[in-house]
This record gives sequence, structure tokens and C-alpha cells, in this order.
Amino acid sequence: MKIGVLKAYEGSLVALVPSIAAKMAKEGYEFIMEKGAGTNAFFTDGDYEAEGVRVADRETVFREGQLILADTKIPESEFPMISSGTIVVGRFNPLVEKAYCEKLEKAPFTVFSLDTVPRSSIAQSMDILSSLASLSGYMAVLSAANRFPGYFPMMTTAAGTVPPAKVMVVGAGVAGLQAIATARRLGAVVEAFDVRTAVKEEVQSLGARFIEVEGSTEDKGAGGYAVEQSEAYISRQKELIHERASKSDVIITTANIPGRKAPLLIEQATVAAMRPGSVIIDMAAVSGGNCALSKDQQEVDVNGVRIIGNSALFQQLPREASRLYSTNLYHFLKFILKDGIENMPFTHEIVQKTLIGELKAIKVAS
Repeated sequence: MKIGVLKAYEGSLVALVPSIAAKMAKEGYEFIMEKGAGTNAFFTDGDYEAEGVRVADRETVFREGQLILADTKIPESEFPMISSGTIVVGRFNPLVEKAYCEKLEKAPFTVFSLDTVPRSSIAQSMDILSSLASLSGYMAVLSAANRFPGYFPMMTTAAGTVPPAKVMVVGAGVAGLQAIATARRLGAVVEAFDVRTAVKEEVQSLGARFIEVEGSTEDKGAGGYAVEQSEAYISRQKELIHERASKSDVIITTANIPGRKAPLLIEQATVAAMRPGSVIIDMAAVSGGNCALSKDQQEVDVNGVRIIGNSALFQQLPREASRLYSTNLYHFLKFILKDGIENMPFTHEIVQKTLIGELKAIKVAS
């Protein structure tokens, strides 16, 4: 099978890294890759050619690829370049990019989006959201530390003792847990809040204090994600978060509900109560933000409190993010192609959850 790899239309990730290309080549796959596709992730065309990957222009990749690997959007103007029967795999965010994905549904090629992989044990190795969220949680702490005008660890000097930074992490999913672990490694005092009481032990195992608000609503069918809460709970939650946030040096927010507006957890009054020099990293900015004053892809200063809205901090680690993304794609392809492209397990949950629209006729021969 010949697999085509596109240069990202947005961002710096590449869907195939040289080490995965080498592994798949041994399994009988052939690759054709767009020139410069790996440049922004610090992989040269020569790195790929050394592993037997053919480098060509974008149009040739579309024409010859039986299966196309992408990152995010492929411009609609390029849809006619994709042959009928081709399989396209990427991360197209169908819960948010609904209008775009409706157009993908109508296209004559089959599309899979890995950001809707189910949260199941068999699909863990394909879970790109967890892979990238872990990197984002790490980068959130480093970004905050670079902006915070003090030390993260406690430091004893001849001039006296410098107290450790107080960090509050809101949302203890994959990104939040990585943020907790990173902040603790840097020596900060960390506390965390989450509506899911099931994560309490994980938070505490990392050395952080768990802030608990009684009466949360949980749903085991939500795939590990948070769900919407009652008005009474939200009111108690905001009071406690305001109390703790006003004493924090750094706040990192990661709370998201898939396909919905992010819950507002840090209100304007809370920001006003924080000390100048404090930092807020809002990782839910793209879906409305957990902080009332955050703006996606922007840094704003509110009376000395710096607020950074960035839902894709993993883009700052493009080499490692690409390696993880490529590995996730490898495991997905290995699963759907294990019995040959003509025998794809289209009734399996993994295929059904990631498929955009319906399975079209497959181009068996390249």
C-alpha cells in the first residue's frame, strides 16, 4: 500500500516521523511525502529519504496516495485533487468544526478523525488527545514559570528564605495531571480542583492537595470527561475557586466539555483579587476559556496579572508532538488494516467513532 503524507495546513506537526516510516516500511508499506512536510517539526526531507520515503509535490501525493495522512484541515479547494476511494486520516475536530466536517462527509473519499477515538483500553495507543494534552500540561507550567517573577521552589539563601510558588491546577485530566507533576518537580506547592472525585487519589499521589466541592455530578458514560453541573454546585465551586485562586501565584486551567463551551471558572472578580505578577494559563481558551478575561492565542495583562490563552501548547514541542501523533496514527492504521484494506473492521467501535460520515468505496489498488 502506498501512503501519502501531507504538510500541515495549520500548525507545525507532521503525521509521519522517520522512525515510524522505517518501522512501517519493514511491514510492507510504501510512502510518498510532500516536500518540506517535516521541516517545522525539525525533520528534513533527507531524514525521510534515508528511510526510503519518496519526496514529491503536494499534487503528486494526492494523486498517488491510496491512504493520505494529514494533521488538521485540508483546504476545501483541494478536495477535487483527492481521488475517489482514497482514505484520509487526520484530526479534524468534528465536535467543533461541524460545517467543515459536513463537507468532508459529502466528499467521495473516506475520512477518519483520530480526535474522536473512544476512551477504551484497546484504543489507548491511538488516543491523540491524551498524547498531545500531556505535552500541553508540561508546557503550561514552563510557560508560567518563565513569566512568574519569582522562584517555583523554596530557596534558602544568605539573604533569607524564598517561599515556593503556589500553583492551582483546575481540571485534573491528562493535561492537568501532567501540569501537577511538572509543577511539583519544579518545587511549587500545588493544589488541584476537578469535578470528578475519581481523580482525587491521582492528584494526591502526585503530591498535590485536592480541592473538593461536595455534590458533583459524574457520568461513567462520559469517557472520563467532565459533565455539566447543577447551578447550586457551580455556585459553591466558584466561591471556593475564588478563595483559593486569590491566594495563588499561578493558575493553570484545563477544564473542557467536548463539543461545548468551556465552563467559566475564573471570573473577573477573581482576577482582580490576585496579586500583580500572578500568571493564568488558560488551556481551554479555544472553546470560550475557563477565565473570563482570556483570549485565545493572546497574552493579556490585567492590573499586573498575565493571562495566556493557548489551547495548543503542544505546538511549542513540534518534534515530540509529531512523534507521539505519528505513533498514534501507526497504531490506528495497524488496527484498521490488520486484515487488509478490503477487510476493514467497519463495525468496530474504533472505526465507527472515528469515521466522519460513512465508509465510501475503497481504492484497493494504488
